[in-house]
Amino acid sequence: MALSKPIMKLLSSYLQNLYLNPIRTKSISSCVVGVTGSVASQLLAGGRIRLDPILAFGLYGLLFGGSIPHYFYETLENLFPEDVVAFPVVKQLFIERLIFAPFMQAFSLYTLARFEGKNHAAALKQLQVLYVPILQANWKWLTIFQVINLAFVPSMLRVLFMNLVGLGWCIFLATKRRQQSQKKE
Repeated sequence: MALSKPIMKLLSSYLQNLYLNPIRTKSISSCVVGVTGSVASQLLAGGRIRLDPILAFGLYGLLFGGSIPHYFYETLENLFPEDVVAFPVVKQLFIERLIFAPFMQAFSLYTLARFEGKNHAAALKQLQVLYVPILQANWKWLTIFQVINLAFVPSMLRVLFMNLVGLGWCIFLATKRRQQSQKKE
């Protein structure tokens, strides 16, 4: 019972910040999720903790992980309003899965590699190796979460919901990228 009061206070503060400063709040949340996922992935793999992937995932979350999805979901809501368009969730899901997800996977893989200090050629090479298997895994494992997100989660909380799902995805992504780097070495 004593723990519930600080949790409720934190949740209340988060929701207030989400309302007053949605992009900043979503970006900071995405940064925290990225850093946590990178650290968790490295801890699960054993060995030493490397700072460059942690910084890359944190910076990516801060700069792009909150803002791009925020504007994307806002655009989806405007393109397919629930009260005007028939089957808005189905249409939103198709746009998200067939246009947004492929773009974001490519952008994420390339940007993370660059944030880790890889040059353009190395980032492109890593993108070529990882893009298709990671996109297929995204479609396979994250589609159900996107259905839940678009059908049941209030629009204000969609980025937060996908950030929480994204914690697991971030661990998966960091693991795949690390495995690919170890194969290369």
